[in-house]
Amino acid sequence: MAVVQANNLLEDQSQVESGCLGLNDSGPYGTFVGIYDGHGGPETSRFINDNLFQHLKRCTSDQQTMSVEVIRKAFQATEEGFLSIVTRRWPTQPQIAAVGSCCLVGVICSGTLYVANLGDSRAVLGRLVKATGEILAIQLSAEHNASIESVRQEMHSLHPDDSQIVVLKHNVWRVKGIIQITRSIGDVYLKKSEFNREPLYAKFRLREPFQRPILSADPAILVHPVQPQDQFIIFASDGLWEHLSNQEAVDIVQNHPRNGIAKRLVKTALQEAAKKREMRYSDLKKIDRGVRRHFHDDISVVVIFLDSDFASRASSGKVPNVSVKGGGITLPRNTLAPT
Repeated sequence: MAVVQANNLLEDQSQVESGCLGLNDSGPYGTFVGIYDGHGGPETSRFINDNLFQHLKRCTSDQQTMSVEVIRKAFQATEEGFLSIVTRRWPTQPQIAAVGSCCLVGVICSGTLYVANLGDSRAVLGRLVKATGEILAIQLSAEHNASIESVRQEMHSLHPDDSQIVVLKHNVWRVKGIIQITRSIGDVYLKKSEFNREPLYAKFRLREPFQRPILSADPAILVHPVQPQDQFIIFASDGLWEHLSNQEAVDIVQNHPRNGIAKRLVKTALQEAAKKREMRYSDLKKIDRGVRRHFHDDISVVVIFLDSDFASRASSGKVPNVSVKGGGITLPRNTLAPT
C-alpha cells in the first residue's frame, strides 16, 4: 500500500482488511480492499474509511454470505450515513454538502472476486497468458467520468429533459459544468435539491432546482471467479492512471520485487508527471503540498497478490487477520495482503 499527498489535506483514504468478513468468527473469510478518492475536502473519504467495511460485515452476517446484494447494501448504508451527517451539519457547516468521494472496493471471498466502483478509481488484473508467458492487463472496474462518451450518453438517457446535464467547460466534460464524475458517495448538493441553495458557495449552486438526483451512489459491480492464471490486482485512484496505462502498471508489478511495489508504482507515476512538466523528479518532490496539486493528484495504490493456493486458504478461514488504513505497509508473502 502506498499513498502520496498533493493536497494540503490528504483527501485520499485506503484500507485493507483480511480475515473474517462477518461480525462473528464463523465467517465468511477473505480480503477487503478500499480506495477512497475524496474531493472538496477529506470528510467523505474519511467517513467511508471508518464505516463502509463495518456495514459490509453487518450485511454479510445478515445474509450469511458474500454477494453483490451485500456489497450494494453496504454502499447504500454508507451513503445514507454520510447524508445524515450533512443534514446535521448543514446549519453551521453548509459546504460539507459539496464534499464527496469516489469509492473503489475489492472483496475476495470463497474463490470469487467482487469489484464495486463509484467514480474513476480503477482495478486492474494481471493475468498470465500461458501460451506466451506474458502478463496481460485486464481492467476490472467500470468508470464513471463524463470524459467517457458512454457515460455522457448514460447521463443524457437518465436526464432527457436536460440538454445541459453534461457540459464541455475549459475543454473538460463536466456534469452540470461542475464535476467530472457521475457516481460518488456524498456530493449531496447534486443529489438533493434542498442542499443546493444558499449558503452553499455560488459555484456549486444550480440556477434551477432539480427533481431527481443528478449523481448516483449505485456502484457498478463485477463478479470474477479467481482463476489459477490470475497473478495480482492493482487497486488505485485516478492519480496513478493519469500517468500510467493499465499494461505499464502491470509490467512494473510483474518485473520488480513484491516488496515495496505499490511505492514503486507511485514513484513511476510521479516521474511521468515531472516529465510532462519538463522538470526533474527531484524538483517535483520539493514542491509544497497544496501547490503540488497543480502538478499531480493525490495517489493511493494497493497491490494484492493472488498466490496459487489463495482461494482455498481464503475460503477455509486460514487468512491472517490484517487491518491497515492509509500510510504504507509491506507484509510477508504468505499473508495474501498488500504491498
